Amino acid sequence: MEQQTAIDPARIMQVGMGFWASKTLLTAVKLNLFTLLGKGQQSTKQIKNQLGLQTTDRHVSDWLDTLVSLGFLNREGIFDSANYSNTPDTDLFLDKNKPSYIGGILQMANNRSYNIWSNLETALKTGKPQNEASAGNMELFQVLYQDPQKLQEFMDAMSGIQSGNFRALVNKFDFDRYKTMADLGGADAWLSIQVCLKHPNIQCINFDLGPVEPLANKKIAQFNLQERITHLTGDFMKDELPDAEVYTMGNILHGMDESIKQQLINKIYEKLPDKGVFIAIENIIDNERRQNTFGLLMSLNMLLENGDGFDYSFVDFEKWATKAGFKKVEIMPLTGPCSAAIAYK
Repeated sequence: MEQQTAIDPARIMQVGMGFWASKTLLTAVKLNLFTLLGKGQQSTKQIKNQLGLQTTDRHVSDWLDTLVSLGFLNREGIFDSANYSNTPDTDLFLDKNKPSYIGGILQMANNRSYNIWSNLETALKTGKPQNEASAGNMELFQVLYQDPQKLQEFMDAMSGIQSGNFRALVNKFDFDRYKTMADLGGADAWLSIQVCLKHPNIQCINFDLGPVEPLANKKIAQFNLQERITHLTGDFMKDELPDAEVYTMGNILHGMDESIKQQLINKIYEKLPDKGVFIAIENIIDNERRQNTFGLLMSLNMLLENGDGFDYSFVDFEKWATKAGFKKVEIMPLTGPCSAAIAYK
C-alpha cells in the first residue's frame, strides 16, 4: 500500500506568523543586546538592568529564551540562574564593536521596512511606493538626503548587507587585470575600499551624489586610501560617467524600471573602452523563478520602495547587455542569494 505524505499546516503557520520571530530578533539588534553580550556572558537581571527593560523578569526570560530557541543566543541554567551569551554567528555579525557587523540592514528593517511592508497589499493594488516619499522612482533618496541620521543609517545598512558579497567579488574577480574602476552609486565607497585592500595596483572612483560625499570621504580616510580612491560627485543618469575600465553597481539596477535599466546599461557600454567590464551585484533571481526567495522578496521590496523597480534574472540581464552591445555575459555566485552579473565589451 502506497504511503501517503502527511499534510499539516506547520509551514503555513511558520511563514504566516514569521513576523513574530523577525521582530524578536530586530528588537534585540535595536537594543544592542548582541553588542552587550559581546563583552561576555550576562545573567537575566544584568541584561534587564543594562538595557533598561521595565517589564517583568518572566517576560525578559521569554524574550531571551525565544532567541535561544531561534539559535541566536546560548544559555546556561534557567530563569534566575540563567546566563546568556552570543552564538558564533551573532557574535561575529551583530556586535557593533566588530568590523564584521551587519546590523545596519536590520536596524533599517526595524526602523523603516517593518512598517512599509505592512502596506504590501496597498502596493499591489495601486502599484505605488509605500515609503516615506510615496512618490516616483527613487524619490526615497531625496527624503534620506534631508536627514543626516537616516542617511547614515541607510549607508550602514547597505554596507552591512553587501560586505560578504563585496569580499567574495574581490576574491573571485581578477581586478588585477585592470588599472581603473568606478563604482556608480557607490555610497560610502565600501566596494572601492574592498577592491583596493585586496588589489594593490588599481585606482578607484566612488561616483555618487553630493550628500554622500562626506560619508564616503570619512570612510576612505579610515582605511588610509585617499591616494587610491577618489569620490567624484555626480548623477550617473544625468552626468557623464568618469573614465574607467571597470564599472560596478551594487544594488542599483533593481531600483529602476526596465526602460531606465536599459538606458543606463547602454550608457555604460558606450563609455567603456574596448575590453571594458560592467559588473552588477544584486540578488539575481534564478531563471526559473522558483528558488531565490530572497531575490523575489527583494523585488517586492522595490515595489514598496520605488513603485516600478524590480529585481531580475540572469536571462533578463543578458538580454539588456546584449542589446547594448556587450559581447559576453556571465554570472558569478557570491554569498547567499547574491550574484554578480558581468558583461564584457
